[in-house]
Amino acid sequence: MRNRNATAYRFLTPYLLIFAVFWVWPIISSFMISFQATRTVPWRFAPGFNWGRLIGDPAFFNALKNTLLILVIQVPVMISLALVMAVLLNSPLLKARGLYRFAFFAPVVVGEVAYSAVFRLMFNLDFGIINKLLNSVGLPKIDWFSNVTPAMALIMIAVTWRWAGYNAIILLAGMQSIPEDVYEAATLDRVSKLKQFFYITLPLLKPVIVFCLVLSIIGTMQLFTEPFLITERGGPGGGTETLGLLLYRQGFRSLNFGYASAVAYTMAGLAIAITLAQLWLTREPK
Repeated sequence: MRNRNATAYRFLTPYLLIFAVFWVWPIISSFMISFQATRTVPWRFAPGFNWGRLIGDPAFFNALKNTLLILVIQVPVMISLALVMAVLLNSPLLKARGLYRFAFFAPVVVGEVAYSAVFRLMFNLDFGIINKLLNSVGLPKIDWFSNVTPAMALIMIAVTWRWAGYNAIILLAGMQSIPEDVYEAATLDRVSKLKQFFYITLPLLKPVIVFCLVLSIIGTMQLFTEPFLITERGGPGGGTETLGLLLYRQGFRSLNFGYASAVAYTMAGLAIAITLAQLWLTREPK
């Protein structure tokens, strides 16, 4: 047995070395950098410099507010929409289900730059198709990029479009793992389809829903692409700047690596705390 374990670890050694160099060491190193003042030459150890600034930085609290706003509004809407899509995809009445599954999953594989450019064109004030549709039903045009509320709504719409189908496929896999005889017994007892959904499907699907919520929470806490590419780096006036964008701005534009590391660990801590709270609230009663 010992020889087998030794052989297995020899095969794993190259991966473990790569993992240590490119994952473990950067995590440790960035944590150490968060306690240093990196605007001085040479860097100096100053434990309260970056973390103290974090507590009193209006830009940080603005990014935190925007991130939590997206988390509270967009994630529940997206998961609810994904659940509806999964129910429709699981229906035996649906024809060409494979085609629809591919169509719902396709946004995930679309290039981020490409789909962001398409969204900017669609929501353009002067010639975007969305404003043309609004005009066609008698509604005024919306300046999606110059006002904070429409810009934030646009970010939520884009994120939902990109990830709702991905979560729907995960939920669909969970639905298909539920035994059919449960539904057959409910049908024999004359339980309506709506009650079957609320009293059979949802309870049995709860672990999968929680899994999707955890993934969405982690993804939202590090949201970067949409506010960077669609609303031009968190505009207007920082109205859509997220924690991920603040980290990028501090680390790669201002080269303030210490403060960027503090922001990164705050993001990780918040994601862990919210995820643990979610798991605790949705735990099974003993």
